[in-house]
Amino acid sequence: MNKKLGRLFWPGLWLYFSVLAGFVIAAALTQNFILAAAEAVVAILAGVFYLICRQRRKKVLQHFAQNAFPVPEQIRNMDVPFPMAMIRLGDSRILWTNERFCKITGYQDQYLEKKLTAALPNAGIDWLISGKSEAPFDLTISGRRYRLYGATVRADDPDNTALGMLYLSDLTELYQVRDEYVRSRPVVSIILVDNYEELTKNLPEGAISSMNAQINDIISSWTEDYHGLLRKLERNRFLFVFEKRDLGRIVDAKFSILEDIHRVENPTGLEASLSIGLGIDGATFEESYDFAALSLEMSLSRGGDQAVVKDRYNFSFYGGRSRESDRTSKVRSRVTAKSMMVLLEQSSHVFIMGHKNADLDAVGAAMGISCMCRKAGKKAYIVLDVNKNSSEDLITEIQLTPEYADIFISGQDALLLCDNHSTLIVVDTNRPDQVEYKPLLEAITRVCVVDHHRRAADYIDPVVLNLHEPYASSASELVTELLQYSVERSDVLPIEAKSLLAGIFLDTKSFNVRTGERTFEAAAVLRKWGADTVEVKKLMQNDFQDTMEKYQIIKASRLYREEIAIAALNTTTSRVLAAQAADELLNISGITTSFVLYPEGDHVSISARSIGKANVQMILEPLGGGGNAATAGAQIENSNVKDVLDRLVASIDEFYEE
Repeated sequence: MNKKLGRLFWPGLWLYFSVLAGFVIAAALTQNFILAAAEAVVAILAGVFYLICRQRRKKVLQHFAQNAFPVPEQIRNMDVPFPMAMIRLGDSRILWTNERFCKITGYQDQYLEKKLTAALPNAGIDWLISGKSEAPFDLTISGRRYRLYGATVRADDPDNTALGMLYLSDLTELYQVRDEYVRSRPVVSIILVDNYEELTKNLPEGAISSMNAQINDIISSWTEDYHGLLRKLERNRFLFVFEKRDLGRIVDAKFSILEDIHRVENPTGLEASLSIGLGIDGATFEESYDFAALSLEMSLSRGGDQAVVKDRYNFSFYGGRSRESDRTSKVRSRVTAKSMMVLLEQSSHVFIMGHKNADLDAVGAAMGISCMCRKAGKKAYIVLDVNKNSSEDLITEIQLTPEYADIFISGQDALLLCDNHSTLIVVDTNRPDQVEYKPLLEAITRVCVVDHHRRAADYIDPVVLNLHEPYASSASELVTELLQYSVERSDVLPIEAKSLLAGIFLDTKSFNVRTGERTFEAAAVLRKWGADTVEVKKLMQNDFQDTMEKYQIIKASRLYREEIAIAALNTTTSRVLAAQAADELLNISGITTSFVLYPEGDHVSISARSIGKANVQMILEPLGGGGNAATAGAQIENSNVKDVLDRLVASIDEFYEE
């Protein structure tokens, strides 16, 4: 019988008595008073029978509730000090409650057999059915907060009905203490004026003092609103400790100090910028400070002018919308070059690895590192898939050079050769998922990174040497600087100089974007070392068919926000052509940003470029991409072009609306 229909005949439901009353009234209206009296007597007897059954049933249920779990006899006879309810698991209907439950929830005893949600509107029982003893949610009733516990039992009836016993525990005071503890947890932050040296360069002491006063006033005014502890550690470094309750306000204001500090300018018009590292949820002050230091390093490696928050598990990024300023100091390159030469001399094998589908910058940087290895007297191996890359012409030319006849090996072969004294140098990427062969990265403990992309949350760690400069145009530029401090001019082969210059050409779009003083210095050095710009230009050429395909991609593009060109392709293309099409779109008047989307196997790839205010790295980061403000890319697994296009447009809108 249907359960809902069956309940019509269940003693205790008022519908049954309403029907009897209807018969009595109907008989009286037809002046059949004898029948009406008889029916009234029957209704009264049925009502008495109902009350007796109800009371008996209530006692049985109460007895069962008290004996369902083994508790001491003296406790069974006591009034249970917390609200309880028994439900039938099959339909979540209440079978029994104690007085405390009714008093707290306002649930009345005559409403037995109602759904549990009638008493506790948001209380599901999926957790109880799955075998858990504690609900994954809290309940708020009349301003008090309760935790819901439960257990399942089997009733002693012919059907062996599955029952659940629920308990409400009032933990309001405990939650208040817990919440206050969380709100009052310390947040340790390190505030750094990241371009302080450039701001104060060649300035007299009086001008420096005036600028320091402006910086101090802005930082002090900002921190006053959050009632924390501010201390100046160095001339350009501050320590700020405040409570976590104020972190939400700081985030909601989008770290307004990042914009406020731009009011400070030196006589040449250079604006001051800050990098802020925040550490939260550390077990100790020391751990929170370590988180803050790591966040600050992350901020600097992403170009500065931003705030990074580090908890026990993740990084969160705020700001970073401005473009990286150029840095003229080569101190770090000189120190890294000397340390790397020592490391190479102590290595049994040296492996050089770039990112998947290696481009000219990755190959050029690898060639430069191999030159350093030759100077150190070590054989170098470049881990690269010769059949799947974006530098076929250059690789073919390299393989014809006697010194590089067997330089390229697969990741599997490198894994067989490596030992405990091997060194791996990763170039042109800082993300473990993007390297050519990840098992090799995981197998070698001595790892160095040379990269110019903005640092991602999932970066290679740990490393013994890290030359990570997001201000550089390319990895080839950084490696060229290393060569200047580690080898002689005669040690560099013409093919190595050509490869390095090709890498710089590629990432600067023939010196049109992301170029600085150091970029042209590196190019001049490579020209002295034998690089031929005409030969490099030939490496950039496409055949007729590829050229036509590139312009088909451009033809498929559409304008968005009046300055963004988006080409969403339904057919696959090569990464080189997609990148070239994205570059070519920026040659159109009014276009400052371009995106090319195309399917590639089971994922969708994106190539992005920008010469305007849009930071394509920040736009693609929510999609799992990376790069820098002017050049970025992404690969979205298990998706299609339409869905990725929708996500891309949403990310663009979010960037512009902030």
